[in-house]
Amino acid sequence: MIQRRAFLLSSVAMLALPGANMAHGVTKSGPERGRTIRLVGARAPIEILEDAMGVPHIRAKSKHDAFFGQGYVVARDRMFQVDWDYRRELGRMAEVFGPRFVTADRAARLFLYRGDVDAELKSLPPEVFDCARGYVAGINARIDELEADPSQLPLEYGILGITPLRWDVRDLVRLRGGGIGDVDDEVRHAQLQARGLLEYDRFMDPLRPAWQFTVPEGLDCSAVSEADLGILLEGSAPLPFGQKIAAYDRDIDRIDRIAQGSNAWTVAGSRTATGRPILANDPHLGIGGLSPRHIVHLTAPGLDVIGGGDPGLPGIMQGHTDRFAFGRTNFHIDQTDLFILKTREDDPEQYWHNGQWKHFETVEEEIAVKDAPAERVTLRYSQGRPVISEDPSRHRAVVQASVALLPGANMRFAIIAINLAHDWASLRQALKIHVSPTNHHYADIHGNTGWQASGFTPKRPKHDGLFPAPGDGSYDWTGILSVEEMPSSYNPKAGWFASANQMNLPSDYPYRERKISFSWSDSYRYDRIAEVLGSQPKHRVEDSVALQHDVQSLPARALVKLLPTTLSPEAAPAAALLRQWNCGIAADSAAALLYEQVMPELSSAFRDLVIPKAARDLLKTMNLSEMLRSIANPDHYLGDNPVAARDALLDRALAAGWAKAVKLAGPDPAQWRWGDLHQVSIAHPLSASPAIAAAFPKIDGGRSGGDSYTVMARGVNLGRKSFNVMHGASYLLVADVGAWDNSRVLLLPGQSADPRSPHYRDWYQDWLAGDMQPLWFSKAAVDAHAVTRTTVTPAKG
Repeated sequence: MIQRRAFLLSSVAMLALPGANMAHGVTKSGPERGRTIRLVGARAPIEILEDAMGVPHIRAKSKHDAFFGQGYVVARDRMFQVDWDYRRELGRMAEVFGPRFVTADRAARLFLYRGDVDAELKSLPPEVFDCARGYVAGINARIDELEADPSQLPLEYGILGITPLRWDVRDLVRLRGGGIGDVDDEVRHAQLQARGLLEYDRFMDPLRPAWQFTVPEGLDCSAVSEADLGILLEGSAPLPFGQKIAAYDRDIDRIDRIAQGSNAWTVAGSRTATGRPILANDPHLGIGGLSPRHIVHLTAPGLDVIGGGDPGLPGIMQGHTDRFAFGRTNFHIDQTDLFILKTREDDPEQYWHNGQWKHFETVEEEIAVKDAPAERVTLRYSQGRPVISEDPSRHRAVVQASVALLPGANMRFAIIAINLAHDWASLRQALKIHVSPTNHHYADIHGNTGWQASGFTPKRPKHDGLFPAPGDGSYDWTGILSVEEMPSSYNPKAGWFASANQMNLPSDYPYRERKISFSWSDSYRYDRIAEVLGSQPKHRVEDSVALQHDVQSLPARALVKLLPTTLSPEAAPAAALLRQWNCGIAADSAAALLYEQVMPELSSAFRDLVIPKAARDLLKTMNLSEMLRSIANPDHYLGDNPVAARDALLDRALAAGWAKAVKLAGPDPAQWRWGDLHQVSIAHPLSASPAIAAAFPKIDGGRSGGDSYTVMARGVNLGRKSFNVMHGASYLLVADVGAWDNSRVLLLPGQSADPRSPHYRDWYQDWLAGDMQPLWFSKAAVDAHAVTRTTVTPAKG
């Protein structure tokens, strides 16, 4: 996960530039008092109505123009966010920020798609491609406006001294994304195997479903090291802004990565009070920086869709059309592998593959560098797989295989295809280009509900992806699973289903032949959702809203059951407070504050007791469910007298947690409140720059309940030296299928990322309070609640 740090300069950022607010100077006396603008790229007039919360409702005469409108409004509201991600992924940071960014640019360029872009574009459904062209044209139309009137530029540009990049639709094919994936797990497994300590890996990342490690034939585990990850580590490090570059801690980033899950549930009409299905979804992404969702409504002949989109990605990711609601959570797929190549002793530009020596494919790139000569870099590939590290002295090179770089892996077009679908069958057809591992939820106006897992899943005939594999060709992938081969269900008998990143392969799924993943999130959120939905035969929209904000902790229940009856004087007060607690991680709970201090102490002490010293450099975090299972059923891993060791472990954790709570919150537990520590603070990602920090006031002061394991996921990463909320649902949706105006939504902190806009933080208090807002959809409701109207007319380019 790439973090973004800050840069430079001046007080000019504090100027309130004219014409830059959400309504662009339009008065709020009524939508008929709107304005007309001329934009290049629109094919016909477009109407944009916005409600009091800044949600744009775009009415166009074609699907192309509806997506043009989305590109335009997201660039208007989030220009810097959209532009920053685009520039970083293209590997064009050094050209504006200087030589220290060359390494990051090289890493980004290594993972650009190097196949036939024209062939990829021709393979797309023509209507999908035309909508993508509209989206790109809409972003560029906003850039045209900013070039014509620089006073409207977002404040970052004046501070950093840069200008936005114009977009090219071909880049939607080239930008496939590169990242470490789970190949660092493969390296860890090999290192533990070489030390004879692989059995302990389950305490950090248990295999699910049940599975046994098998080392690929020909792999020398003792030769595997973190050096094999090469440029993946360099590309994951923070960008080098500022005078000091923070040390990169991959373990802290790993905590962030695995915490970013989501919840979704779908309830059939047979189990709702109205007889209509309800679909709820709250994606858990990073909290503390720029909002990862932007809400928009797109209407055109054959298209009527509303919901939250990812700024810079065309379409709506979670929302509904006029026919069906759709949601998504992360499904776990192992989509990357490391392959160890043998290079030729007298020519390291050749490698052994399928019985012959082959030359690496090479690409020469020139990286422009601000205030310095351009740098030329050579990027190497084996069978289209990027070479991430080389060691000619050992006749060794390492490549990363990623489904993202396969032909047809056009994820940036997949959301458009979903938005254009009109039923379950066409939705499943759209998922053929959906690369990202996803649980898709579906509920339509006819009462049908469905779950489809999708994402490109490699076919591995000879291995399971848990170790690096020899790169001689014998372990190469042989294709990907089709949508039809992935797990799914349609109108399940239970009348409801849910996904919360848990291992949800059906019991009869042939996972031994179709190896999808062996690493999944703990099931605590799902188990609580199931507990609630299973007890509600007449579920309502209000019940879904309440469940999205549920703070009952199943791990806390498990801990309380394990508290010893005999305790030391130092531990007894903690046990007494926890025993009288309802196990809700509420903002105003003293016991919740104590629990959140006890659990890290317990995890640390458990690791010290169970993990051998020779493995602790590799096993730095403990899996919560595996730890609690081991404590509940003490065995030889806890020592010769496991029950006594377990009780002593709990005693020490309780005493240490109590001492920590006293230090943080004072000596009187009656005054302790979890929300006093657990706050929601939002700052610009580059706020280490004084000028950025001054121009973009921090949004804070809000107290929160919840933690990483409650349905209302409000995750903490203690490695970042803070109890602030770092992960959670910044966007929440509850869809009343067919009675669409009853649907409810929240967004944190607002639609705009510009502090001069009234929509910079206007959702913040509602989000903290869980006060979900109407998501107006029908023409009558949209017209009644519109406060501004903009008419776009085509202009000649």
